[in-house]
Amino acid sequence: MFVTDFPSPSSLLGRPSRHEALLTLPAQEAHVSAARHFAADLLETWSVPASERDSAVLIVDELAANAAQYGHERMTLLLVLDDGTLHIVVTDSGTTVEHHRPDIAPDEHGRGTGIVQYLSQSTEVHQTRSGREVRACLRCSP
Repeated sequence: MFVTDFPSPSSLLGRPSRHEALLTLPAQEAHVSAARHFAADLLETWSVPASERDSAVLIVDELAANAAQYGHERMTLLLVLDDGTLHIVVTDSGTTVEHHRPDIAPDEHGRGTGIVQYLSQSTEVHQTRSGREVRACLRCSP
């Protein structure tokens, strides 16, 4: 596990602060709770209000669960709080974007993407050379 937290120099000068944190874990379901707890603790430290923090933690949980299921080697969680917007970026080493499987009942699987889209102001999914990247942005009140 690799963790970093970078407060920006502008926060030291009295300007709006920017925080960044990065967590890298094996892409395994057993590590999803570590990503969730990391996000919850960090967002509390960054003074993100409880309602936005709860939404963000749920987004992290859903994206990390997908990364653990579809990734192969590792997953990375990047959290960036910049000028009242929380950027949540989860990358994994998977090679394809998952699609709805008709052989699995909707109440058993597949709600994660809908939950993330509902809670976020915006979402993006990109296939990269090394895997998949999912971005979600959430507005946080001061």
